[in-house]
Amino acid sequence: MRRANLPHSMIRRATTSIRVDEGLVLRPVSRTHLPDIIEAFDETWPEVIRAMPWINPDKEAKPQIEDFILDTEKKGRSGILHHWVMIRPWDGYVLGLIGFDRVTRSKRAMWNLGYWVRSSEQRHGYARRSIDASLEWLGQPGVITIEMKVDPNNTPGTKTVMRTVRKWGGERCVLGDSQITVAGIRTTHECHLIEIGRETPSSS
Repeated sequence: MRRANLPHSMIRRATTSIRVDEGLVLRPVSRTHLPDIIEAFDETWPEVIRAMPWINPDKEAKPQIEDFILDTEKKGRSGILHHWVMIRPWDGYVLGLIGFDRVTRSKRAMWNLGYWVRSSEQRHGYARRSIDASLEWLGQPGVITIEMKVDPNNTPGTKTVMRTVRKWGGERCVLGDSQITVAGIRTTHECHLIEIGRETPSSS
């Protein structure tokens, strides 16, 4: 049965854990994850800045990440933001972050999706599986539109985004393109839109 389009006020809910599969679980971001997130961030520097462009490289990263985590934890409980830590379930190892915020550029999207996987754990499908699971979770209450942005010079990121767009029947949205400054370099990030909440996407 088709679900109706829902206004923002009707789809707000607290971020909850998502069991992706036997090798991956998504846990709502909290201060208990802070040391592991900082360790993963340090490992993946400077590549991770693509996913966290608000980090000022001229200042110490730890307090900036701490502020982000505390704010995200609070807003996750009220459904204003949704961010998860990608975790390997058998040992609690932090693999990366994935989340949705309201910083959108197109007029159609309600949420913007961002993610990153620590350097040593890339190319294992964690991003792909986390993206699909979080999109399915977010689309449960009804039909909404998501933005995904990517630097066209980021080959792995572009591959992941395009794979997601194809699977979920998304489309290019030039009007949502935006100039983003990462470590002092300003680049145009391309925007793609995905509508979720209608039906399960095809396998890929």
